[in-house]
Amino acid sequence: MLGVVAGHADVLFGGPAGELLRVEAGDVVVLPAGTGHCNKGASADFQVVGGYPAGQENWDLQREKPDERILENIRTVPLPDQDPVYGSDGPLLELWGKQS
Repeated sequence: MLGVVAGHADVLFGGPAGELLRVEAGDVVVLPAGTGHCNKGASADFQVVGGYPAGQENWDLQREKPDERILENIRTVPLPDQDPVYGSDGPLLELWGKQS
């Protein structure tokens, strides 16, 4: 997840053919494993923090076109146990199709 602390940025989500969205202070973005994201321009005061699910201390940054090894790594990343913003009653798991 990404939490925007200050300023704003135009971020391309989903790789080169993805969607360009503006994020600004107060926004939280929760990205499924393997979702490409790239800052395409930001205000001078832009600040963002990132978070990973508990127990996932190592991130696996990939910049090349995904091959089967990369896709298998993505498939093995578990969904979070709860919504990182709203907790156990949040909408994230339902939106991602995970049953409680």
